Amino acid sequence: MIAFPLFVSGQERSYADIRKSMIGEGCETCSDPLYKVSDLLPEGTFTKGMEGPAVDKKGNLYAVNYKEQGTIGIVAPDGTASEFVRLPQGSVGNGIRFGKDGSMYIADYPKHNILKVDMNTREIKVFAHNPSMNQPNDISISNTSGIIYASDPAWRDSTGMLWMVTTDGIITLLEKNMGTTNGVEVSPDGKFLYVNESIQRNVWVYDILPDGKISGKRLFYKFDDYGMDGMRCDPAGNLYITRHGKGTVVRISPAGSITAEYMLKGKLPTNITFSNDYRKAYITLADRGCFEVIEF
Repeated sequence: MIAFPLFVSGQERSYADIRKSMIGEGCETCSDPLYKVSDLLPEGTFTKGMEGPAVDKKGNLYAVNYKEQGTIGIVAPDGTASEFVRLPQGSVGNGIRFGKDGSMYIADYPKHNILKVDMNTREIKVFAHNPSMNQPNDISISNTSGIIYASDPAWRDSTGMLWMVTTDGIITLLEKNMGTTNGVEVSPDGKFLYVNESIQRNVWVYDILPDGKISGKRLFYKFDDYGMDGMRCDPAGNLYITRHGKGTVVRISPAGSITAEYMLKGKLPTNITFSNDYRKAYITLADRGCFEVIEF
């Protein structure tokens, strides 16, 4: 387990110094408690395609590609890992979310599906399908409406789209000709939708209309370096973004200001989720094939 502050490059540094070097001179007002980073599971437990972490109501933690592609792994509260389900032939998961009904929803990118898993029987069904999708990649579900939002990058072209899936499985294209859409998240109150573009390093925010569609697109934040992947909001509306290549998780306030950045051990974080009490964040690491845990 790593506790910060710590010795960096052989020199003892204060927490304020570490925070300044991580976040930059423009974050003098940043404040967060000391935090700890530790591993959950040995390296290589998941493949390099490890993605889509999500926690169910019982505190079980899930991610895609446990030991091999096309599986969903489960980590019980006691730390025991096992295979939860094996997806249909040719399907590979990415983002995972739990709906208001308790079902697991999975972005199945090779088959252009949103899959639905019955958590009791573990039966897998195609909830929504659209061959016009590039993927989909990551998904988010509104706490208020139950509507699913899906990012849909075309990595080869550095472009992307954004989709909406209603509770009856109807898919609607919300926007095309975007950058490489990747992380997607709905604010806790269901009023705002956040979408990032990894290659272009933009984070956009939209107003969510009563019918679930979006308007008022505006730039929420733009990074000058490194990429982005998954995002999650805490109950206060702060947005946590994994910085792919940099090996950190950044926290941005609802007003669009960086308030903290957390150093990880690996360099390729793909996505993030929280424990049910929000005292821990679980991050999937593609370069390590395991979870890293931030304890706040």
